[in-house]
Amino acid sequence: MGVEFDSEQIDRALETFSMQEQFQLLPSVDTSGHGTAVAGIAAGNSASYSGVAPEAELLIVKLGQPDVNSFPRTTEIMRAVTYVVRKAIEMRMPLVVNLSFGNTYGAHDGSSLIERFLDNSAEMGRTVICVGSGNEGNSNGHLAGSLLRERNTVNTGRGGASEGSGTVTNKIGMIARPVSAELSVAEYERTLNVQLWKNYCDEYRIFLRSPGGQETQLPEMVNGGKYTLRLEQTEILVYFGKPAPYAVAEEIYFEMLPVNRNYINSGVWTIRIEPMQVVTGRYYFYLPSAVVRAGGTGFYGSTPDVTLTIPATASKVISVGAYDSVYEAYADFSGRGYADANRTIGVVAAGLAKPDLAAPGVGILAPDIYGGYTPVTGTSFATPTVAGSCALLMEWGEEVIIRLR
Repeated sequence: MGVEFDSEQIDRALETFSMQEQFQLLPSVDTSGHGTAVAGIAAGNSASYSGVAPEAELLIVKLGQPDVNSFPRTTEIMRAVTYVVRKAIEMRMPLVVNLSFGNTYGAHDGSSLIERFLDNSAEMGRTVICVGSGNEGNSNGHLAGSLLRERNTVNTGRGGASEGSGTVTNKIGMIARPVSAELSVAEYERTLNVQLWKNYCDEYRIFLRSPGGQETQLPEMVNGGKYTLRLEQTEILVYFGKPAPYAVAEEIYFEMLPVNRNYINSGVWTIRIEPMQVVTGRYYFYLPSAVVRAGGTGFYGSTPDVTLTIPATASKVISVGAYDSVYEAYADFSGRGYADANRTIGVVAAGLAKPDLAAPGVGILAPDIYGGYTPVTGTSFATPTVAGSCALLMEWGEEVIIRLR
């Protein structure tokens, strides 16, 4: 169970001059400064700094401590959102939730538990949820495409489009050709996982080739869809996802681990997909977030579309991208949405566009944990600008209601 501190306890701690005494009264510390910056941009209120909505009431929730070098668990986010929504209903106040958080694991189609949970939460009380679109737009962590080609279409080049023999013709006469996804793995990568998402109606043969040229075909569903294989000094754990409620995409998950050494084999790994029975022909690869992998690890010919992090892919949240005011352009790192009209999984099927809007997210001056102000960059810091703007609109709405009464 968590601990709740009210405004009187917080004010009492702020009035003390000793950090030790402050911690005794309020045993909670922002060690990274991320939350301090986000809260300051949204609702800072001091003589030297003003946030977007300086008169807003703040309800700050600190997530539980995750494992070292990992993200907070999604269950903790769900518990936090449940708490603030219930508190807002109890206090009969409108609520804006700022979620400057995201990860790359999932189908990016709105079907995961956290995405559906946030969609439901946004319908409770007077609640708006703002979520950053993530910083994966230029990280080379996503690759998507189709095996289907028009007849006589030739597509060559490195990364995600290399073709070979084994073509198949589908029912409408389009040609499905093999494709190869080339993944560069940098040196000193301790572990790496790769997600492949596809439609259940498509049947593919999948081959994996190591940098040294060893190749193996992934067997069909055996041992409940879980098995282990080895190429060079790297062990690969493979998992085939099973159909589940609301899940419209099939997952094939690879976990690469070193064998008798500290790092997996570096170089170019190749995942080749060969068609067997094709309806849509689509495939979608995702790597872990850029902050947890080496800088040189990524796909050749990567796809910037649909690089929003989850849960910015939920349909009923406000998904916020980052805008670079210096260049008057969308920031290159900012997660991008559903520009691919041929995408067969995702909220685009419902006619929705993501992200919903963009806000300044490059070089934003924000409070730091040392008592000063520091420029910050990322969609995490574009999101509180939108959250604060929503709070201002709600303040205006509340004032209008009071006047009408």
